[in-house]
Amino acid sequence: MAQTYIVDKDGNQIDASTATVPSDRHFRGAWSLSGSVITEDMDAAKVIFKDKIREVRAPLLDAEDVVYMKALEADDSSAKAASVTKKGKLRDAPAASAIGSADTIAKLKAAWDTSVLGDSPYA
Repeated sequence: MAQTYIVDKDGNQIDASTATVPSDRHFRGAWSLSGSVITEDMDAAKVIFKDKIREVRAPLLDAEDVVYMKALEADDSSAKAASVTKKGKLRDAPAASAIGSADTIAKLKAAWDTSVLGDSPYA
């Protein structure tokens, strides 16, 4: 029978049958080996989290560009202002203070701003 290995973010590997593996695999790219125990490197997890925000917000920004252009064509100043505000929130999402202050994976997942980004991929 072939062995299965788990490789951490630094390229270290361990036999999967001897490892204590986190139940949540969303941040697998942030796993770090300490003997046979796998932990999540919070700095690496935050990078993964921010990359997910950028992935999710790209089509939202594109859609908001359309909203802004329609408001511009209609010379609707309140719609333009609302669009500018929404795009600003989308751009600022990866810099949210809740992300920087998260010290556990649970707190990091809770930092997903559903009011700006929609449903969390970590729910």
